[in-house]
Amino acid sequence: MSMGKKNILRSGFFNADRVTLLTVTAVFAVMAVLVYTGNVGRQIQNMLTSVACYIVLAVSLNLVVGLLGELSLGHAGFMSVGLFTGCTVAVLLQGKLPAAVCLPLCMVIGGLAAALVGLVVGLPALRLGGDYLAIVTLGCGEIIKNVLTNLNIKGTPLQGALGIDTSSIRRNSKDLLPYAILLVLLTMLVIMNFKRSKHGRAIMAIRDNRIAAEATGVNVVYYKLMVFMLAAFFAGAAGVLYGYSLPVVQADTFGYNMSIEILVIVVLGGMGNIGGSILAAIVLRALPEALRDFSDYRMLAYSVLLIAIMLLNENKRFKAWKSRFSLSGWFRGLRRGKAGGKEADAS
Repeated sequence: MSMGKKNILRSGFFNADRVTLLTVTAVFAVMAVLVYTGNVGRQIQNMLTSVACYIVLAVSLNLVVGLLGELSLGHAGFMSVGLFTGCTVAVLLQGKLPAAVCLPLCMVIGGLAAALVGLVVGLPALRLGGDYLAIVTLGCGEIIKNVLTNLNIKGTPLQGALGIDTSSIRRNSKDLLPYAILLVLLTMLVIMNFKRSKHGRAIMAIRDNRIAAEATGVNVVYYKLMVFMLAAFFAGAAGVLYGYSLPVVQADTFGYNMSIEILVIVVLGGMGNIGGSILAAIVLRALPEALRDFSDYRMLAYSVLLIAIMLLNENKRFKAWKSRFSLSGWFRGLRRGKAGGKEADAS
């Protein structure tokens, strides 16, 4: 290996997070080229926005479940708050702002609305932990769903049980693809940097030993709220993007089933593993579409695959194999080789 390559590896430039980000960027770039050159079918095109939204949801929930170590079952509720708020603003602003400005603006508004609800929910809930927090967030998610189901305001697209009418702002998958790619990359970039910051280290200290973290002066409630609100913000932004892809969205879509589906993606991908969450989101969103021709057996095959993956994740041999061939395992090998090289140079 040349000295230049050794220096790049030793500098830590190519760590697992950066390689994951570069890989996702390359994959989306290839997909964008294929979509805009007409080499991808409409079925796959329509699936891309949904996959991007679920990637953002899984990566943001992984912040709560993986980094903080708390179980949240209300993530779909934050997504719905962002969708209903952002898409309502988008309908009211239609024709007043260019679409290229309106969609990003409404994603920010939807994200802030979801973060605000995350603050309101989090202040009392995050003093709890474990199963108690999971039950409280599940209940809050259902409350949000029922409130949105009964919202019927004249002069707005909010139609109560009929949902929110987004037909006037709906865009096709080609128009939404650049925004979907930017949202995924921005979510990954923010959360990866947050995880490596002093805030991320404080949050991992809370996860590992709350009492010891408090003893060293870490404000547990403050950092828990920070994680909760950041995860809710990205869920809300993803909700706005999701709303732009559909003509009508009902609040019933965002019940506990969706929250559990997002949690399953995080668990299958590996808690704390951003790359794993992305891969699991792609597989679990693409698989039902791939099995559409086998409609009678689609959910059966889907369920069997989920069970098989869960069993494999608990298998010691599979864990060793996955650790050996994963990006993190590869970088651990590089670091060990670097340490060995330093010892050889010293001798």
